[in-house]
Amino acid sequence: MIRRLAPTLLISVFFLWLPALNAATNPASTNQEFAQVLDDYWEAHLELHPLQATAAGDHRFDHLLPNPLDPAHRRNLKSFYQEYRAKAAKFKSDSLTKEERLSKELLTWDCNVQLKQLTFPKHLLPLNQFESFHLTIGQLAGGSGAHPFKTTKDYQNWLQRLNQFYPWCASAISAMKTGVQKGHTLPKSLTIKVIPQIADLAKRPVTEHLFYKPILQLPDSFTEEEKQTLTKQYKEILSQRIIPAFEALEDYLKNDYLPHCRDSSGYSAIPDGQAYYRHQIKIYTTTDMTPDEIFHLGEAEVRRLSSEMEKIKMELNFKGTLKEFFDHVRTAPKLTPFTKPQEVIDNFNLIHQRMTPQVKRLFRLTPKTAFEVRRTEAFREASSSAEYQPGSFDGTRPGIFYVPIPNVLKYNIFSDEDLFLHEAIPGHHYQISLQQENTKLPQFRRPIWYNAYGEGWALYCESLGKELGLYEDPYQYFGMLSAEMHRAIRLVVDVGLHDKGWSREKAIQYSLDHEAEPEASIVSEIERYMSWPGQALSYKIGQLKIMDLRARAQESLGKAFDIRDFHDEVLESGCLPLKVLEQKIQAWIDKTRE
Repeated sequence: MIRRLAPTLLISVFFLWLPALNAATNPASTNQEFAQVLDDYWEAHLELHPLQATAAGDHRFDHLLPNPLDPAHRRNLKSFYQEYRAKAAKFKSDSLTKEERLSKELLTWDCNVQLKQLTFPKHLLPLNQFESFHLTIGQLAGGSGAHPFKTTKDYQNWLQRLNQFYPWCASAISAMKTGVQKGHTLPKSLTIKVIPQIADLAKRPVTEHLFYKPILQLPDSFTEEEKQTLTKQYKEILSQRIIPAFEALEDYLKNDYLPHCRDSSGYSAIPDGQAYYRHQIKIYTTTDMTPDEIFHLGEAEVRRLSSEMEKIKMELNFKGTLKEFFDHVRTAPKLTPFTKPQEVIDNFNLIHQRMTPQVKRLFRLTPKTAFEVRRTEAFREASSSAEYQPGSFDGTRPGIFYVPIPNVLKYNIFSDEDLFLHEAIPGHHYQISLQQENTKLPQFRRPIWYNAYGEGWALYCESLGKELGLYEDPYQYFGMLSAEMHRAIRLVVDVGLHDKGWSREKAIQYSLDHEAEPEASIVSEIERYMSWPGQALSYKIGQLKIMDLRARAQESLGKAFDIRDFHDEVLESGCLPLKVLEQKIQAWIDKTRE
């Protein structure tokens, strides 16, 4: 899973990491007027989404922090998409190259879906336990994220951002009050998870607050006067603005909001919820599939994978039922061997070492961007899944695979090899880094992101384990099957929750019946789907398409098929909607056959 850098900003569905762009001429364009439109689009986009610019290593906007709940900001977004949709429409297809026509198609598609997204009152649900503004700011405020803390200017920029952030807490309260009046509230089970997060950010004393950490890491190069000034400024804003704002938010959540929260679990229970969910399906799968089509596909995949799991159970001579085998895998002492969090990180680094010699057998394209494994920060660890955060465009910050370890004694390793292939190499780290580094792509397309392609690629990479020298342990291969089952289950439970009226408890039980994940992890996952409708569908839909394209190429090309060529074709153009990817691979097959 990709960690979205500014999750409450609508554009972040597609653009998760952005180049340090200074309106440079698009290298892949021959129509200079069209290239200028694309460059202007990105320049305006960066200023509208300054956190994403910071994450990419473009620090021109490090002092800016728009409030995503501000009506004026939403109006600016609407005007932005309307303006560039109209500008793109002025260019006739016969005046553009093939690549330019594709860029126009992607830009227009994005503007259309974002304008549609803005018609839904998603801002009335400003908080959840998995992806909302307080988590994004908290991750940056600790001093180890994308916002730099190297110069006094960096520190002053963050102070300016904090001055723009604390009003968000009041905006969130106002939005939730309106949401209560209009029937747009979080499920109670999610609000219960949010309250401790806010309470942690409302704690005193100031010097122990998460947001104070940059002061504990002041560079030695700063003068004593600079250190004293910054320390005073940070103490003042935390004690007088930030902590009181979180205190008020915590009080409202506990005493006013929670009693009004709904007992239902999915979006179908709120006004226009089903229409919103269908739009999320379009965004996250880049298809026109219906909820029923996805639900039945998921059921079929669950049946297929259950059969494959039975084979592993027999190989391991387990005599009980498959569900009993799940319980065995969840609790087997040999699969929970660690006593220190660092041992978890070390194990992933060992997996990396073991599979690296085999990479060249499957890939010609490999990225230059550095990579590392880190433990998820403590303040968000309890509600987080394993995730990948892209490196900066200039390569100064590595791609990071974050691993939550809330209780190392219960940390189960049975799917670690599979997890590494998905989140790290050759999954998200390869695909994203190669796209960022590819100067042959137009600037417009180097940062673009479609979940069905990106998450589909990562899930496809899980199937490459044996080819990369992994999955020699049957438990690890079962971990791969379990992870794929996990994504198949998502097709069922996500639609169940948001379209068919399933309860949280029904979705949890369905998962417990069909996979070996620990119950605590399953609960966290189901609550993730409740807060982020549609996103969980992208993995399996994208994976099945890529696997189908590989099988089609192998059958059509026979001995001429080279897996490295196939992977190059999939990766070289960056993220694409699934239909566009299919057309690209079919054209490559036809050309190769000739």
